[in-house]
Amino acid sequence: MSAYLLAFPGGAMDLTDVPLDRVSEESHAAVREAKAAGVWVFGGGILDEVAPVRVAADGSVTPGAHPEHAGLPGGFAVLRTASRADAEAWAARFAAACRAPQGLWQFGDDPES
Repeated sequence: MSAYLLAFPGGAMDLTDVPLDRVSEESHAAVREAKAAGVWVFGGGILDEVAPVRVAADGSVTPGAHPEHAGLPGGFAVLRTASRADAEAWAARFAAACRAPQGLWQFGDDPES
């Protein structure tokens, strides 16, 4: 079993012909399906109103994200699936529910984490 990150920027959602409350219910239904299937690890949305910071090894805090990561996802999910094909199928399910294409990244398997 490998872990995968599904993510999309909030601005990628296509809400032109569907109300947000319907998208919210459909995305929650996809989460419930993933939980029932035993592939859900965790997920959520990044709060736009809370600014990111960078924390250095000495504990100092600098406002803002790394410039190359300024466009972090608005929504994300971490799933654990038996194959990449399964992860892609779940990504398609979430893309349909969220009305946004999903980025898909595989986590490296690290026995220490």
